[in-house]
Amino acid sequence: MLLLLFLILSMAMRQTPLTCSGHTRPVVDLAFSGITPYGYFLISACKDGKPMLRQGDTGDWIGTFLGHKGAVWGATLNKEATKAATAAADFTAKVWDAVTGDEVLTLAHKHIVKSVNFTQDSNCLLTGGNDKVLRIYDLSKPEAEPQEIAGHTSAIKKALWCNNDQQILSAAEDKTIRLWDKNTKEAVKTLSFDASVSSMEYIPDGEILVITYGRTIAFYKANSLDLIKTVDAPASIHSASLHPEKDFFVAGGDDFKLYKYDYTTREEMESYKGHFGPIHCVRFSPDGELYASGSEDGTLRLWQTAVGKTYGLWKCVLPEELSSENSEILYCPPAEIKA
Repeated sequence: MLLLLFLILSMAMRQTPLTCSGHTRPVVDLAFSGITPYGYFLISACKDGKPMLRQGDTGDWIGTFLGHKGAVWGATLNKEATKAATAAADFTAKVWDAVTGDEVLTLAHKHIVKSVNFTQDSNCLLTGGNDKVLRIYDLSKPEAEPQEIAGHTSAIKKALWCNNDQQILSAAEDKTIRLWDKNTKEAVKTLSFDASVSSMEYIPDGEILVITYGRTIAFYKANSLDLIKTVDAPASIHSASLHPEKDFFVAGGDDFKLYKYDYTTREEMESYKGHFGPIHCVRFSPDGELYASGSEDGTLRLWQTAVGKTYGLWKCVLPEELSSENSEILYCPPAEIKA
C-alpha cells in the first residue's frame, strides 16, 4: 500500500506541460499581456510569418494575425491586451488591434525588424533590427517620422523601455548592451560581452535586467547596469525568465531542456525535457503560475510553476485528499492544443 501511494504521489508531481501546436516553423519569441478582466493573453512570433494570440492560462488559440510576408522575429502585447505589435523580415513592424485582429499600422523600415516594445501607456512603439537603429514611433501621429537613435555597430536583437519609459535598453550582435536616455538619445552606459547576448528581459518591479549569453544567465540593475549575479548553465542558453516574486528563474537552450534555479542560492532545482528542438524563448505568466516556452520544433508549451496545483487545464487533487479509494489524483491535460 505504501509503495502504491508513493507511485501515485510521484505521478502527481510529474510536470505535464500543455503543448500548443499550430505554427509550422520555429517559434522565436513570445510575450504575455498583463492581467485583464478577461484573464491574460499570450502572443507568439514564428518564422512561418503568422503570429498567434492565445488565452494565457490554457493556451487556447484565439486568432492569427495575417499580413506579414516574411518570418516574424518579435511580438508583444500591451498590458491591457488591446494592442499587439510584431517585427518581421519583410522590413516592417505592424501594430494590430488585439481584440478584432485588424491591422492598424504598418511601419516601414530599411531592413529586417527584430524587436517591438510598447510604452506603458501604449502611445509609443520602440523598434530595433538589422539596420542598427532604434526607432520611437508616436502611435497617435502615424504620419510623423520616428525619432531615431544610432550607436550600435551590428544588428539590434532586442530593445526595451525601462525606468518608467525614460530610458531604453538595447542588445545587439556587436556583443553589447546599451542603456540610452530617451530625451538626449545618448548612451548612458555600455556593457560588453565575449559573446552575443541571446535574450533580454526587463522586470519593472525592482528594475532588474535578465540577460543570457553563451551558457551564462546574468542579472543586472536595469537603471545602472550594475551586475547583481550570474549563473552558469550546463548548455548554451537562449532565453531566461525571472519569476514575478523573484524566488526562482527558468532558462532554456540548445539541449532541449528547461532549467529551474533558486534565485537566491543559484542552485539548480530541476531540469527536464519536453521540446524536440532547441528552446528559443521562455517567459513567466504575469501571475507567476506558469511559464511558456517556444522552440525550434514549432510548438509552444505551458509549464506549471507549482506542479500538482489546480490551475487552467490542470486538474489536481492535493495529497491530503488522497484515500485508498482515490487512485486518480492527477488529470493530465490534453497533449496538444491546436490552432
